[in-house]
Amino acid sequence: MGALEDVTVVDLTQVLAGPYCTMLLADMGADVVKVERPGGDLIRPNPPFAGDGDEEPYGGYFQSVNRGKRSIELDLGDDRDREDFLRLVEKADVVVENYRAGTMERFDLGYETLKEHNPELVYSSIRGFGDPRTGATDRQGQPSFDLIAQALGGVMEITGQEDGPPTKVGPGIGDLFTAVLNAVGILGALHHRDRTGEGQYVDTAMYDAMVSMCERTVYHYSYTDEVLTRQGNSHPTLFPYNSFETSDGHVVVAAFSDGHWRALCESMDRPDLVADYPDAGSRLRNRDALRAEIADWTREHSEQAVVDALEGEVPVAPVQDTADIFDDPHVHERGMLADVEQPGADRDVTVAGCPIKFSETPTGPQGRAPLLDEHRDELLGEQRDDGAERATGDD
Repeated sequence: MGALEDVTVVDLTQVLAGPYCTMLLADMGADVVKVERPGGDLIRPNPPFAGDGDEEPYGGYFQSVNRGKRSIELDLGDDRDREDFLRLVEKADVVVENYRAGTMERFDLGYETLKEHNPELVYSSIRGFGDPRTGATDRQGQPSFDLIAQALGGVMEITGQEDGPPTKVGPGIGDLFTAVLNAVGILGALHHRDRTGEGQYVDTAMYDAMVSMCERTVYHYSYTDEVLTRQGNSHPTLFPYNSFETSDGHVVVAAFSDGHWRALCESMDRPDLVADYPDAGSRLRNRDALRAEIADWTREHSEQAVVDALEGEVPVAPVQDTADIFDDPHVHERGMLADVEQPGADRDVTVAGCPIKFSETPTGPQGRAPLLDEHRDELLGEQRDDGAERATGDD
């Protein structure tokens, strides 16, 4: 019985940001009804596949962020489908969409219309540049993707090697961080509704989210007039806080406190470094020379040897790839790898588990992603049953 088991979400989103947001809600027990455009979510046919893609109704991208949802295919431009959609909304707690600003209004299904059908509704949107309801700008209505958000929000400017070009962060954080913030906003709005009976509009913009994620660059510029830029894996105000090459890979070391610095130097058998650089300021001023000293030491040892020497005394970790993650007992014990059915394939597949853990209510994937329109009969049947009950009650 999940924490959100009494919450129904009508999910109009597709691709990544919106589906990840509603996936988090589904992992916490919400009933997420995925309303798909004719032909389905654009990302359904995207690889990889577990076997023969011609036999499988969707690939790993769709499976990963749409697990545990129900699907119905509706054309919002069709009068009958529009009525079916409105009946879903009347029974919903939340509607989530990630269209460009103005799209739902063209179907006469914007927040103001849906609020007339369900005054307590929480209506949430994820857009590249937000919605005019919460702050109008000239950018609204423009398309946006993760790459655009990372570029505008300052992420790319501070990511990459010092002598290299601006670089995108590997995961789609423009989508994913925005999705997490949107889920937080939805939960806040539901709490407000539970206290007051008042629904409201929740707006989360990708550009805004990236500015928030790069909070360090904002305060640093305000305090110093200095524009932070790329510096590889190091930190502008902490040292050592970096990656180091070993004889067989790389490790990261975060030993910027005085105690961690002493422990690192003891493992390196370099008490002179403790004496010569006893405080954070002196280490930061001499970071280039000290980084070379640490790098000389780590290169003489394997990843495991460095970790064994420092673990428990100094924050340290090997740089793992996904195969390493699959082999890590910690990841399995934390439930962060979940097996789900892959329709059309002869084996199950693995998706990332839910990182939100509760002491009393379970979280995690509630089954595989849906087939397109798989739940039409049960969803429309629920509408008819609900309508019949209301009619009987009115009599």
